[in-house]
Amino acid sequence: MEEMPWGTHICVFYQSKKDLLDAAVSFFRAGLESNEFCIWAVADSISIAEATGVLSDAIPQFDVRFRSGQMELLPARDWYIAGHRFDPKRTIGGWNQKLNAALARGYDGIRISGDAYWLQTNYWMEYFAYEKELDKGLVGQKMIALCTFSLRASGAVDHLLDVAGAHHFSIIRRKGEWEFLESPELMRTGLDDARLHGARDILSKPFPGQDGLTPRERVVLTQIVTGRSNRKVAQMLGVSPRTIEFHRSNIMKKLGANNSADLVRKVLREG
Repeated sequence: MEEMPWGTHICVFYQSKKDLLDAAVSFFRAGLESNEFCIWAVADSISIAEATGVLSDAIPQFDVRFRSGQMELLPARDWYIAGHRFDPKRTIGGWNQKLNAALARGYDGIRISGDAYWLQTNYWMEYFAYEKELDKGLVGQKMIALCTFSLRASGAVDHLLDVAGAHHFSIIRRKGEWEFLESPELMRTGLDDARLHGARDILSKPFPGQDGLTPRERVVLTQIVTGRSNRKVAQMLGVSPRTIEFHRSNIMKKLGANNSADLVRKVLREG
């Protein structure tokens, strides 16, 4: 969860409470170390005291940063619901107010995460609208958002692809392992099962040369394998096409690929 550009919108599906906590620790550690203001709207299954304790145990100098006001933890239900009503515009407006306040205090930007599986079941249409509006609202903003969804919640499972499609990329965290989830666009490309399986697992299964790639190069590589153009990847990650071309060139050199087709074959172990 490091080296992500501003405007990135991530989805993590988790199986257990431990998987959720592991994802949060990874996400917020990177933000705190990068002079970002961090906000966690904590799931009902975790108390604020428990969340604070886990972060304190796992992140160096967390207590100092927390006392200085660099991070805020609040119950997700209190953040999302006002007067027994979920209003996507109000919630997104609240994130923007947090961003402006953080920038005024000298932080480089903000990193936010929220979890509310009860919204996904009771307020599904409003919540999906919120995810789509949040994705649009992140463009050009110094904000990174992580949305977490319980795999055990029927709403999240029934609408898995809808949720994934509203984010730049999606990851499953279960049994202590990370698994990359293919986007709906990838599933519609008609790739054969073996190739599709390989693309899905780029971020979780080894391939020759992967250790030499930076986290950002791995994200770009995943998008390349799905067949997206430099322009499309640049739009998704909030950077210029020239930046994506730079990453693509570096990836090809590191993996010893002659062209994009050769790169895909090497990563997916085809031939």
